[in-house]
Amino acid sequence: MTITKFAALAAATALASTAAHAQDQEDRTGWPESFTVGTASQGGTFFVYGSGWANLVAEELGLSGSGEVTGGPMQNMSLVHSGEVQFGLTTMGPAAESYAGTNPVAPGLQMTNACAIFPMYQTPFSVTALSSTGIETIADIPEGARIGFGPAGSTSDTYFPLMLEELGVEFERRNGGWDDLGGQLQDGLLDVIAFAAGVPIPTVSQLEVQTDINIIEFTEEEQAAIIDAFPVSGFEIAPATYTTLEEPARSVAMWNFAIANCELPESFVYAVTDVVMSDNERMVGIHSSARETLPENWDKNTSLMWHPGAARWFTENAGAEIPADMIHGG
Repeated sequence: MTITKFAALAAATALASTAAHAQDQEDRTGWPESFTVGTASQGGTFFVYGSGWANLVAEELGLSGSGEVTGGPMQNMSLVHSGEVQFGLTTMGPAAESYAGTNPVAPGLQMTNACAIFPMYQTPFSVTALSSTGIETIADIPEGARIGFGPAGSTSDTYFPLMLEELGVEFERRNGGWDDLGGQLQDGLLDVIAFAAGVPIPTVSQLEVQTDINIIEFTEEEQAAIIDAFPVSGFEIAPATYTTLEEPARSVAMWNFAIANCELPESFVYAVTDVVMSDNERMVGIHSSARETLPENWDKNTSLMWHPGAARWFTENAGAEIPADMIHGG
């Protein structure tokens, strides 16, 4: 290669590099230097999952990011809508209520500035009791049982009491973080915990290491009654989920989605979505429930407007056909 040709090639390479660098800089216009993900209480799947993907995104994009303990899906909708946190985790039921203005965190406020960015996993509803109580079925739950439903305003606290009432259970309602409720169950201060969280639930996994528990499934009739009355679908908790289970446990479930403040830059949310959705193995390493964090599950969003950055990612990479009227600002 002549010196002239070499110089020309070097100049072209430098120009391309400069252009690429400039493009990177342009793409990051308006990006925050740090971000927070609203999760739920410690001991629950939301906290593990949300904190894990916050760390993954922060590392990949060279930002500072972390998960924050919150009251769960209802509060996350409020926090993301208002911009107090950039990202959050929610469930389709609470999302629909928040858009309609019936979120108990701020009744009457339509929280439409929280947008969908990617599918997470299904949240099964499950019931756990100590084996020593003799509670093996829903029908075994005694009248006036003290039942822990998780943090106030969480998916579990919003829907599980109504579900159990639908099945004729009479109970005393208790709230708290999952770790705290697990301790109360062990100490005999609670009779039952009604969980709504991605499986395996860390608190349940810890309980079965420390004591004998029963994971209580719904009968076919109970499952059908709940599906008929609430925005859930049938689900089976696989026996490999917990050492306590020897066969699938019949349940119901509701989809979860990650959300972002709708005003975040499109390029930023596109990049965040790309990090999470492009390598499922890394997400499964954070929590096994992320096996459902797959591009093809984009269509499980039935309640939320899409963030433009996320909608573009799924359109370009997953063949998604998202109507313009389902994209924020579209």
